[in-house]
Amino acid sequence: MQTELSRASLAQLDANDPLIRFRERFQLPEGVIYLDGNSLGALPHGAAERAAQVVTQQWGHGLIRSWNDAGWFELPTRLGDKLAQLLGANPGETVVTDTTSLNLFKALASALRIQQVDGPDRRVLITERDNFPTDIYIAEGLADLLNSVGAETGVSYEVKLIDSETELLAALGDDTALVSLSHVNYRTGAMWDMAAITEAVHQAGGLAIWDLAHAAGAVPVALNAANADYAVGCTYKYLNGGPGSPAFIWVNARHHERFWQPLSGWWSHQAPFAMAESYTPANDVRRFMCGTQPVTSMAMIEVGLDISVEAETDKVRANSLELTDLFIELVETRCAGYGLELITPRDHARRGSHVSFSHPNGYEIIAALISRGVIGDYREPAVLRFGVTPLYLSRTDIWDAVEILREVLHTGAWQREEFTVRNAVT
Repeated sequence: MQTELSRASLAQLDANDPLIRFRERFQLPEGVIYLDGNSLGALPHGAAERAAQVVTQQWGHGLIRSWNDAGWFELPTRLGDKLAQLLGANPGETVVTDTTSLNLFKALASALRIQQVDGPDRRVLITERDNFPTDIYIAEGLADLLNSVGAETGVSYEVKLIDSETELLAALGDDTALVSLSHVNYRTGAMWDMAAITEAVHQAGGLAIWDLAHAAGAVPVALNAANADYAVGCTYKYLNGGPGSPAFIWVNARHHERFWQPLSGWWSHQAPFAMAESYTPANDVRRFMCGTQPVTSMAMIEVGLDISVEAETDKVRANSLELTDLFIELVETRCAGYGLELITPRDHARRGSHVSFSHPNGYEIIAALISRGVIGDYREPAVLRFGVTPLYLSRTDIWDAVEILREVLHTGAWQREEFTVRNAVT
């Protein structure tokens, strides 16, 4: 990064950037610098029209015929195969369905069911203490369920929390059933080495499950190259699928026929319309679905997904690293002396696509930024989080955002303004 920066020099770089054209593919409010795409991606042009098409044409005129004529029934697997291009996955391994939490439950249950056969004494589920809370809660809930069912037999499952890679490696042992980690940490933006960790887990006899919520569409992911076992993630962050859009689950093909998942709804049946009295799971990734799918919201995913595939992950990643480097440099030089402490790794190999700083008054600072059109977000404890999405953010956006941050800090605006509703900060 050059030592002397100016807005004009950054504008020139933006003008010559091949990714800048994707900015026009999104609806961005005037006067807003959006640094929260790591929580909810921006609206792609065409998504609203796609939803309207499903409602007014496919549903309005096609009615129930659209399950076949409009391809509604195949939508989860078709989107899954398209998403697979961003995950380093093969066709037939990914399905878009349900929520991240539900899909994580399925993956954890699947892994434990396999271990009941391959390693029946393996009953420890390892995850990161700073993992996204739902990932911990789902693991705890599943362990509690299994323990209550198996109370009379003395079978006991345990969730073990670790704080670092060193602790993780030390915790791996003969009792390890699985390790469940977020590829990119939601709070700090720190990224695990998926291939190295997966190999270590396998050497210990465990199975590796990855949450890609803050990775898919933002950083290169290579699930098959890493030999991972399962992965889950959402589509409403960097993939721009819309608020609450359905999530996804990826299952390595070697596990497809080894598991009867506990959420055995009719859509995961081998022959859903046979209306059989008993359950026979599909012999592919479809067995990880459950009930009838939300077609309208699922259809909107494809618009953002097509943009991500077209942009190419490697190019997006290069811009992401450049923009996050720029953000860090500008904050540390132009906002020095105001108590902001970087908690995101500087090492490119360890960094996702958002930058986080800690500050005792992080909530008030973020609220003051939002009131001035710079939308980042706040996470406990005392973390200011800024998502960098190269598909619709430029270098001059980063410059302008930091200038507004500097003004908020320099003038003490965050001290003078009243922010009483904490949940109002996105």
